Amino acid sequence: MKILGFDTCLDKTYITLSEDGKVPESKTILSDGKNYHSAYLISTITEVLKQAGLTPQDVDLIATDIGPGSFTGIRACTTVARVFAQQLDIKTVGVSSLEILSKILGGDDLVVLDARKNKAYVYDGKILGAIELEEVDEMIKGRKVITDNNLLERVSQNAASAVSYESGEYPLGEILSKLALDKEPSDWRKLKPLYIQPPPVTLKK
Repeated sequence: MKILGFDTCLDKTYITLSEDGKVPESKTILSDGKNYHSAYLISTITEVLKQAGLTPQDVDLIATDIGPGSFTGIRACTTVARVFAQQLDIKTVGVSSLEILSKILGGDDLVVLDARKNKAYVYDGKILGAIELEEVDEMIKGRKVITDNNLLERVSQNAASAVSYESGEYPLGEILSKLALDKEPSDWRKLKPLYIQPPPVTLKK
């Protein structure tokens, strides 16, 4: 099975083409300061497929990060996944960024990501939601924690150990593809963004 996986929810875009658990093609893009990295998603998908000698019609499954993360990135991921799957008549799998990050050290670690407004997104085998930082301080005591650069200093004061996923090179695309194999594929219409908190800007009535 050929799986096209991609993510624009976190601090970088990654696109991975995997087949039977192996990853022949993968590409990561950082923001260049002028354009948000999700702007390159479709063109980079085309490039990855071309490098593998494949066309979109060769893909069997679309796997994407559905959040939480950047609201713009979440929308970009899910929209592109839905459009590709609809046009190719194939199924999709959505995976939470929290679950992906929990696997970067090879285990199933506690994940704490900055959710702003004095809160953190917390994953401990399942998504626990956006939790007040004071409560998180107690939850992480004696634990190994995966976090981001914004919370690394604070988390390090309470956890047994803390690692920022932003400071290392981790195979996020490969992890996404492997997790997708363990989930039930669905019709593209059922693929939804994972917004744990509402978008920061809402329209006035």
